[in-house]
Amino acid sequence: MRRIVYQTQALRALRALPVGTAARIRGKIEQYAEAPASLAANVRKLQGRDGYRLRIGDYRVIFDEDGAVLDILDIGHRSRIYD
Repeated sequence: MRRIVYQTQALRALRALPVGTAARIRGKIEQYAEAPASLAANVRKLQGRDGYRLRIGDYRVIFDEDGAVLDILDIGHRSRIYD
């Protein structure tokens, strides 16, 4: 399993979400860290910048992968995350 590192912006965004939504997002991040192939259809490389996005319903997780480390950069609603 990869080690998950949350950046400050991602932690702030996660704390601002409703408890159920935050738990669902954390669960999907952990699932991806353990078995990336299980969520491969929901992961895309970002265009115009480094990193990837994980789609979880109406929310997006922006992250970067570096071998055994999954670096969570930001979390937000799909209408605002790419601004």
